[in-house]
Amino acid sequence: MYVADSRGTPAAPAARLTPGRRSALAPTVLALGTVSLITDVSSEMVTAVLPLYLVTGLGLSPLGFGLLDGVYNGFSALVRLVGGHLADRGGRHKAVAVLGYGLSAVCKPLLLVAGSLPVIGAVLAADRTGKGLRTAPRDAMISLASAPEARGRAFGVHRAMDTAGALLGPLVAFLILRQAVDGYDAVFTVSFCVAAVGVLVLVLFVPARATTAERAPGAPRASLKAALALLGEREVRRLALCALLLGLATVSDSFVYLLLQRRLDVPDRWFALLPLGTAAAFLLLAVPLGRLADRVGRWQVFLGGHAALLCAYALLLPGWRGDALPYVVLALHGLFYAATDGVLMAAAAGAVPAELRSSGLALIQTGQASARFVCSLAFGAAWTAWGDRTALGTAAVALALCAAGAVLLRPAERARTERGTPA
Repeated sequence: MYVADSRGTPAAPAARLTPGRRSALAPTVLALGTVSLITDVSSEMVTAVLPLYLVTGLGLSPLGFGLLDGVYNGFSALVRLVGGHLADRGGRHKAVAVLGYGLSAVCKPLLLVAGSLPVIGAVLAADRTGKGLRTAPRDAMISLASAPEARGRAFGVHRAMDTAGALLGPLVAFLILRQAVDGYDAVFTVSFCVAAVGVLVLVLFVPARATTAERAPGAPRASLKAALALLGEREVRRLALCALLLGLATVSDSFVYLLLQRRLDVPDRWFALLPLGTAAAFLLLAVPLGRLADRVGRWQVFLGGHAALLCAYALLLPGWRGDALPYVVLALHGLFYAATDGVLMAAAAGAVPAELRSSGLALIQTGQASARFVCSLAFGAAWTAWGDRTALGTAAVALALCAAGAVLLRPAERARTERGTPA
């Protein structure tokens, strides 16, 4: 990590791999991983206690929680294309990322004064707007700083560092809830302080430009029209459709944890620890599965992750209440994220030109986030109307059908724009 922006010095271009040799990770990847680690400590502190705070503390119904959870996870879809477009214009990836991380940070203390559904919804919407602005520029910087043949590994390392923060966040929240008198207020206050540190690290240690590559002659200029035109490319279109289709049956993490709590009668004070199981599995598997995706094909690993999620759903459906249930379900949940999150971005990076990298990644992320927003609303409504078991059974059937459709839509094994890169 280094302070590059104070002198306006661009980072070195990504080096390609040579046979029998593994390229070193770019400093940009490690710096962004550090930012994500710190920021995830902050965000996961809030995420870990938010379901319990809303359902138990404020008395929201599953439908009301599904609405807020949909806002929390899907509102960013409305601004991701805008963030990607702004980042691609003039290569301002870092500036847009700083704006996004900063906006999310200032939302944390606002939860202290938000006591009604509309106000909480507005705060969560603003927080997710920040996430929507920063995600595509951040992933674009990772892809532009990495060799095409090693993007799965680069994204795996970043996601592992990110998940280390997700592992620490619930633990910090748990300790605060046990020690503080006003536990939720203390969690939100500490979360803001940690988020501010993450923004500072981003400003000081991440270079403004991820690569020194010049714009290729005849390459499209960054614009919303050019970004949408990427859907005319067969590879991008299929990736976007698959991400959208599978997102329609991806139940929110919060609902998975609430289902586990109900199955096992987990006391409220232990609820914040449930995300640790997912985060631990994600942390351990992100890099190995990223490397596997580089070798055998990113699409196969991506679909395998959804198969793991389907298994987790199936285990939550019966009346089995064995001691191993939470460990197996959370391990499968973490495997799902390790096999899909960074792997999808690594595959997408090889299908879009560098000049529209942020916009192209945002396009695919938008479809996925929008679909998950719809899933949260539908699952919350189904839980309220039919009960949790029927709702989960419906989600499992939907995921199996969507996975079958994604198999038929699968993209080619090789990206057209970067020969030799696994798709």
